[in-house]
Amino acid sequence: MTTTNLAGAPRRPLFAALVLTLALAGCATTADPQAAGETATPTTPRAVNPADPFESYNRSMYSFNTALDDAVLKPVATLYRDVTPRLARDGVGNFFSNLGDAWSFVNNLAQAKGEGAYYSIVRFSVNTVFGIGGLFDVASEMGLQRSPQDFGLTLGRWGVPSGPYLVLPLLGPSTVRDTAALPLDIKGNLLGYSHDVGVRNSLAVLNLVDRRARLLQAGDMLDAVALDKYSLTRDVFLQLRSQRAQGDGFDADDFGDDDDAGMLPPEE
Repeated sequence: MTTTNLAGAPRRPLFAALVLTLALAGCATTADPQAAGETATPTTPRAVNPADPFESYNRSMYSFNTALDDAVLKPVATLYRDVTPRLARDGVGNFFSNLGDAWSFVNNLAQAKGEGAYYSIVRFSVNTVFGIGGLFDVASEMGLQRSPQDFGLTLGRWGVPSGPYLVLPLLGPSTVRDTAALPLDIKGNLLGYSHDVGVRNSLAVLNLVDRRARLLQAGDMLDAVALDKYSLTRDVFLQLRSQRAQGDGFDADDFGDDDDAGMLPPEE
């Protein structure tokens, strides 16, 4: 998740440019004839995307997730955004991003990225102590860059291919490799080590609602520009994961942190 630091809005220039480029391409053409109001015929079959051999299943799961989001999560997130002051929402986002820095430290070590590991652990320590448990992103104000990593990227670092695109129930965009890495990523979440089940579950729900609230404006943008929202979401997600796998992990705000990978920019 990308959070706004004390200085102002997050930087997303390259990410935004990527989204707009793909969105414009989606307005010009679409991989789904039905999405464009056409009827598929034997002479105009849908081309199989080599990165998405499970497209039929993925589209069904995408529709299920979208329906659930429209019925439950989006209304709750909208209410949360409307009644919660911006400063409080920023604090919530900073808190969960700080927890993510601890797991990024482990994965940076596993990837033999010493500098990334250093920045991750220093950020976690500084924000936990001086940022009141991570509610304030003091580390960014000190110029300490984020280096977000997860176990899927660690597997990729050591040669494991991403595999086909996969849409998971409730969780959304993923790949076969990232799905295989998911149990360890869940294990690496510090929230799971809380012995108070009520507190742990409440924080997990708060994290989910806060993340969704940050994407409300992005969802409106997606509705406005995309003829085929499924294809656009898939293409953005895969390109962002590829950028993350090829990069050194820094300047993550330019591409979107992993928690929001495949999503459009959050609200301003």
